[in-house]
Amino acid sequence: MPEESYRVEALDLADGGVELRLAGDLVLERADALRRSLTQAAAAGTLTRLDLSGVRSLDGAAAAILAEACLAAEASGPRPALVGAPKKAALLLELTAQRPPRPPVHGALPDASLLRTIGQTTSKLGEIGRSVLTYLGCLAHSTRAVFSQPRSVHWVDVPRLAERAGADGAPIVLLIALLIGVITAYQAATQMHQLGADAYVPDLVALSITRELGPLITAIVVAGRSGAAIAAELGTMRVSEEIDALETLRLDPLRFLVLPRVIALTLMLPLLTLLAEAVAIGGGLVITTAELELTPGVYLRSTRDALDTWDVAGGGIKAVVFGALIALISCERGLATRGGAEGVGRSTTAAVVASLFSLIAADAVFTLLYSRLGI
Repeated sequence: MPEESYRVEALDLADGGVELRLAGDLVLERADALRRSLTQAAAAGTLTRLDLSGVRSLDGAAAAILAEACLAAEASGPRPALVGAPKKAALLLELTAQRPPRPPVHGALPDASLLRTIGQTTSKLGEIGRSVLTYLGCLAHSTRAVFSQPRSVHWVDVPRLAERAGADGAPIVLLIALLIGVITAYQAATQMHQLGADAYVPDLVALSITRELGPLITAIVVAGRSGAAIAAELGTMRVSEEIDALETLRLDPLRFLVLPRVIALTLMLPLLTLLAEAVAIGGGLVITTAELELTPGVYLRSTRDALDTWDVAGGGIKAVVFGALIALISCERGLATRGGAEGVGRSTTAAVVASLFSLIAADAVFTLLYSRLGI
């Protein structure tokens, strides 16, 4: 663009300010020259007026530079007056010169009272409760529909999910169970030996493992491993719109995705619990025979005499409920994911935390129930 298509002239006013007269085409090609002119005018004095009566055309780049100069001048005095601007140029400048929202001041305490905080928390809990009840109601409806449409469940996925939750997770579960058995036996042996009650160590280890520690520790490990994986997988499917695609194909996500995972975890957790209990009792055998004057035969006979069918069955019932809880909570949090990759992380964390809380609460309920029934 030729130089004569753009002209700028600075005039000193009687009040000590500077008037800048612009003429020609104020477009992107003249942006650098326009910026230099405005800088020189600001250095010569306070920019108080912009005369745009000679301007033929104005684009966004030039408007942004003029708006920047006006805002800079306003910081030390009144905003420069715009004189003779064409209608379109005036509208563009007014739109460009609008102030962006002021960022929040870091470190400022939010204006929230205790009652407001309690109200917001209660409202959030109400929303979570309503969402969970809706999820459970839809799942119950989908489960009932399975009997009339069994092929609507992705049964082929159940063996793969069972292998991933069971066989793939068995090494870490059994290792932790072994360490729990060792720790329990060592603590029991130390205390019982002081009382001369070495013969009761196998009973204590066997009952504590089968009734409480075995099902609970196994469920906690599975919640941190398989539960988190389920929540992350379904959360990723939600944010990538794969679940929306299933709904478009008239496939119920609850029957297609949730039920196979619930079935797989409900089946595998009791099996993992039985293996974990056997390994934990074996760890107790190693410590007991090493620390006390008990032979492996005496330990195993004492364990057999201390346990009855209900001790093992009671732990198995806990494991079934724990597996269903982990799967249901993880799937619900995964399906409720919003907000991209960050939302997937939040859902995974929420699934693990909610699962652990539910496991402890359910174990407490089982303990009270068994105690009331005299089991």
